[in-house]
Amino acid sequence: MMVTDEPKMDVDEVPMAVDGIEDISAETLAQYYQRLFPFSVFYQWLNYKAPAPTSLFTHREFSFTINDGIYLRYQSFKDGDELHREVQRLAPSKIDIGAVFTAQPRNAKSLQPGAFRPVAKELVFDVDMTDYDDVRTCCQGGSICKLCWRFMIVAMHVVDRALREDFGFEKLMWVYSGRRGVHCWVCDERARALDDAGRKAVAKYLSMVRGGAEQSRKVNLSQRQAAHPHVTRSMNIIEEYFEDILLVDQEILLTQERWTKILAALPDEELRKSLDAQWSKHPDRSSVEKWSEMIDAVDRRASKRGAKFGLASFERDMMLQLTYPRLDENVTTHLNHLLKSPFCVHPKTGRVCTPIASDCFDSFDPFQTPTLGQLLRELNSGSSDSTSLAKYVNTFSSFVDTLLPVQDAKPSQVPSLEF
Repeated sequence: MMVTDEPKMDVDEVPMAVDGIEDISAETLAQYYQRLFPFSVFYQWLNYKAPAPTSLFTHREFSFTINDGIYLRYQSFKDGDELHREVQRLAPSKIDIGAVFTAQPRNAKSLQPGAFRPVAKELVFDVDMTDYDDVRTCCQGGSICKLCWRFMIVAMHVVDRALREDFGFEKLMWVYSGRRGVHCWVCDERARALDDAGRKAVAKYLSMVRGGAEQSRKVNLSQRQAAHPHVTRSMNIIEEYFEDILLVDQEILLTQERWTKILAALPDEELRKSLDAQWSKHPDRSSVEKWSEMIDAVDRRASKRGAKFGLASFERDMMLQLTYPRLDENVTTHLNHLLKSPFCVHPKTGRVCTPIASDCFDSFDPFQTPTLGQLLRELNSGSSDSTSLAKYVNTFSSFVDTLLPVQDAKPSQVPSLEF
């Protein structure tokens, strides 16, 4: 009997956060900003622990979303207290952080053309679950569950290791987006000083899955590229997770509709037809079994044909294509691109955008992050230090404590950006 391709349902799918959505209002946000938002540590972060306000903070752009869609750009403040007062007054539903400019952004309109330009910003990365919609079978669109969240775990491991080991960056802060993804803020001084060309080079280095929906094979590495330390390290990480995520949780070969997408990447028509016929006769075989059969068949064909047709590298390239991080390059490459601030409340879920400790990628649970309503109820029965937000503020504080107040340490030697 043919297995139907119906999406899995999971009890932990994102709509459970509706409670948090219902509690979002200007009044409840004002309470959150007054009693819970960690303004003191937030200011220390963006002023890089200097004892007095510096241009790193006073020339920084903030933007606020208020009143269901009014977008206020080029906001800036003389110190942390002024930021605190304005956020409390406006109670924005979203705060975005932009670049440090040559002048205070609030004076931008009065400056001569060319006098106002971005000069620094953290190197940032955005991984969004919707970019995995062609791979995940449990959820689509804005929904996530514990099964597909594991793609984010792999992404954090791969990108974090590359930024530390290949570029020598040390000051990395990961943040849950509040809904369906993660952000990374690289705060080393030389990362903040990168221009658009430098940011584009880093983004290109970290991008491996290329091609649109019409392209079946999106990773096709040469022998030289495959030997690059970043590729071998990424494969070591992916091999640890691949079977559980793609074959067990996502069952990417469960139905003919699913396995047809995978077989389309096989550069051998005879092999594609043979495997399709074999699986059509036994469709109830698990994805683990089908994957093993496919790789055995590919290996046998590759041994006869040598390295021709890309068969010898098929397993590696497909594992990378299905599992490797999918970055939103536009977020990374432009110095003046804004990114949602940590500790915002996501308007679609009510969840707070919380930091993720670098040693907690595997244990972090997005469904345990607090909602606005939950926090306000906790406040009514205790103090701010006793709410479920406290541990995330502690993670944030611990990260800020690692920042150097003057200059970061000398950069280590960075390898070639070319594969």
